[in-house]
Amino acid sequence: MVSALAAVFGSLTGGFATVATTWITQKTHSKHELMRAEISKRETLYGEFIGECSRLFMDSLVHTLEKPEAMLPVYALLNRIRVSASNAVLAEAEKILLRIMEQYFSPNLSLEELRVLVVESGGKTDPLKPFGEACRVELKSMQTAM
Repeated sequence: MVSALAAVFGSLTGGFATVATTWITQKTHSKHELMRAEISKRETLYGEFIGECSRLFMDSLVHTLEKPEAMLPVYALLNRIRVSASNAVLAEAEKILLRIMEQYFSPNLSLEELRVLVVESGGKTDPLKPFGEACRVELKSMQTAM
């Protein structure tokens, strides 16, 4: 009787260990997959924001804001960023939009003024660089957390 009970309990323990191991492995795998999907989603979102802001910033250097609805796509992207991004990324995104709006209401630059701006800054005039760096830090910390 004792040996039969020992065999049953041994089988139950082995079965429980197998189920527990499988459950933990599956849970960890699912967590990693969700994190990879979130990272991919954010990379896409940040890329769209960078593309739209780049276009608008270059336009703001040589034009005034004649149609405010031109800003609609970038504000939609900003609000999508607001839903999921860190405070650092959001703050940098808001700074970019503020700079674009300020530039739209500033005097237009001539081609010569643009050339001087680029040459004198030594290539440090990229208004999107702080945003890109904040995104890189956030995504790297997410990958590390996996």
